[in-house]
Amino acid sequence: MKAMKRSTLATLINATLFSAVAGTSFTTLAEEEQAKSNQLEVIQITARKRVENAQEVPVSVSALQGDNLDAYSSAGMDIRFMNAKIPSLSVESSFGRTFPRFYVRGLGNTDFDLNASQPVSLVVDEVVQENPILKGFPVFDIERIEVLRGPQGTLFGRNTPAGLVKFDSVKPSQEFDGYASVSYGSRESVDFEGAVGTGLTDRISTRVSVLWQEQPDYIDVRSPEGVTNEFAKEDSLGGYSEKAARIQFLYEGDDFTGLLNYHVRDLDGRPIPFRANLIEKGSNNINHAYDNDVVYHDAASRATQQVETQGMSLKLEWDLAEHTITSISAWESAEIYSRADIDGGYGAVFLPKSGPGLIAFPSETADGLPEHDQYTQELRLSSNYSGDFNYQVGVFLFEEDMTIESFSYDTLAFDTAAGNYGVQNGYAVQTQDTSAWAVFGSFDYTVSDKLDVTLGLRYSDDEKEFRAERTKSPVGAADSLVGTANPSDSHVSWDLSATYKLTDDINLFARLANGFRAPSVQGRILFGDVVTVADSETTNSIEFGVKSDVLDGQGRVNATVFYYQMSDQQLTAVGGGANFNRLLNADKTNGYGFELDTEWVLTDELNATFNLSYNETELDDADLEVGACGSACTIQDPFRQVPNPFAADGDGMDEIANIDGNSLPHAPKWIANATLRYSTELGEGEFFTYADASYRSKIDFFLYRATEFTGKELFEVGLRSGYAWASGDNEYEASVFVRNLFDTQRVIGGVDFNNLTGMLNEERFIGAEFKVRFF
Repeated sequence: MKAMKRSTLATLINATLFSAVAGTSFTTLAEEEQAKSNQLEVIQITARKRVENAQEVPVSVSALQGDNLDAYSSAGMDIRFMNAKIPSLSVESSFGRTFPRFYVRGLGNTDFDLNASQPVSLVVDEVVQENPILKGFPVFDIERIEVLRGPQGTLFGRNTPAGLVKFDSVKPSQEFDGYASVSYGSRESVDFEGAVGTGLTDRISTRVSVLWQEQPDYIDVRSPEGVTNEFAKEDSLGGYSEKAARIQFLYEGDDFTGLLNYHVRDLDGRPIPFRANLIEKGSNNINHAYDNDVVYHDAASRATQQVETQGMSLKLEWDLAEHTITSISAWESAEIYSRADIDGGYGAVFLPKSGPGLIAFPSETADGLPEHDQYTQELRLSSNYSGDFNYQVGVFLFEEDMTIESFSYDTLAFDTAAGNYGVQNGYAVQTQDTSAWAVFGSFDYTVSDKLDVTLGLRYSDDEKEFRAERTKSPVGAADSLVGTANPSDSHVSWDLSATYKLTDDINLFARLANGFRAPSVQGRILFGDVVTVADSETTNSIEFGVKSDVLDGQGRVNATVFYYQMSDQQLTAVGGGANFNRLLNADKTNGYGFELDTEWVLTDELNATFNLSYNETELDDADLEVGACGSACTIQDPFRQVPNPFAADGDGMDEIANIDGNSLPHAPKWIANATLRYSTELGEGEFFTYADASYRSKIDFFLYRATEFTGKELFEVGLRSGYAWASGDNEYEASVFVRNLFDTQRVIGGVDFNNLTGMLNEERFIGAEFKVRFF
């Protein structure tokens, strides 16, 4: 028995980085027995709503699973750990551990409104997560993450003109298994996750997965030397308590299966800290007065972020003789209240204070989502013919109702009733009801032993009813203001793709695709007076690629080149004296580039991956203008000035920049990442070391270009070393790890309406972890 266990463990350690796992670095015994020595495992994905070999799918797709998923998500990281870990994918957020914004091939949306629409869709367990708060659900007990690049407008439909991020959790089975993992690290952080699954009867099985992450506040609020600040306090920001759970029940009959999934999340923490004057004027260097553990705030004591989400889905599947009928019914709900010191500083220029945190004027705001419900229903019919022709057809329904509240506070006014500063001086509310439906079909035909073609079509219909009302203005505008919008549109999306088997190990593919994003509404009228609507955007994309297994299965090289043109791209002008968060459409946006995914089995003990992408984006609209940061920063675009007595820079003028020819914000040209895993037998188990490195080139924070709001390139390294062994029926692993090894500090986002305010990336994190998997 002991010899058998050691053999199993050796296979475990030497498996490739992309082994399918139940949220840990352990593989199952069945997978070990199927693995070939010194060969990469076949990657099975569901990018086209059926299980397929990733090497045979005519889509530029990357899968994140196994050891790399385990390492990237260590240190209690939220979903932003995916940033620059997959070619052409970047992720950022100005909310911290929630509201992630995804960018694929440079296409995304910088809007921070709770009603923001994004061109990259997130689908979790086959259910679309439309609202940005839903997208921040923690990553745990996940079998696989897939990133589909390019328009996915046929099978997945609405709001996928840039791409799709797809999460699949580990499903229940009749076999008893589970795992538990606990880590402790920098700043007294604790991270626990675990799962257990088993059969309840011969036909019913269940799986329960839980997550608990805790970190106390560690960021100090300070006063500059010589200045008295009654708000100074140690350990005021940076903390969080995150809890989440998922429970699933699976029924397996002779020709019918049913899967019930319920999930819930509860986050009580602090928002990401903004830092006034973080960026040195005339450069994009970090002000030497700052480090990651210090801010200069006068509203930190009231900063909070509370998120609650829950959802349920029911997947029913009937396996008929030559067809499969699938029904997926789902409900999702989200609530959030987030209050922060947006200006990132204290005082104001009109007060007798000075120092690194001095701001032009105070800005303390909060946003809430008190009511939100999303209902979706998908019904599809898939053929299972043994011949050359197969198809999928279906219908999709989507309903979403939500209420959004926006608050403003006078930071310098004392609230007698509450006993602290920060009197509410502004309020606005938005309501939106969205109804959408679609019919779709995908048709596959095997032309010959070497050539397969696929045609996809989808008709989508989308309409919104929107209303915004302001009852109190914080800037002296009319207290009573109402704005409405009821945009609607329909569209036929399509794609045509082909796969040609050049040899047994090399597949060539080509894909033409069209994507669609329905009209969007921006109604943040707390400070502005206008409800803006962005027309529908459409994308036409062409890509060619090769997917190859080389060196007799010891290597894998996939490469794609692409070009796209987006018409009427929806953009959000944020910040700037003349913007107040408004939507606009760009006439044309052009993009091109390439993606490279590689995996290698170098020796029995050494595995590696290397991935690279290049993305060039350009706005093509001679008349496209947005408000810029004025004299507070160094504008690099042509600009003109318009009178505004309330201009942020204090000179009574707003700067309007022409952004024709600019690249898109948060769109790095280069993304690269690499991993290396070494393992060797040691004593009764295996010693392993895992290293990963990621790089993204410089980015612009806003639609306009400014020296100060250009983020420098970001290079981060992670290490993980440990020992794995088996004892009895269990497998164990003890490891130490570090994220951001060289403690690289970069400004990753900015606030341009009030000083040179910005946000920093996560500093170095060191921790230790213990895992056990039981059978």
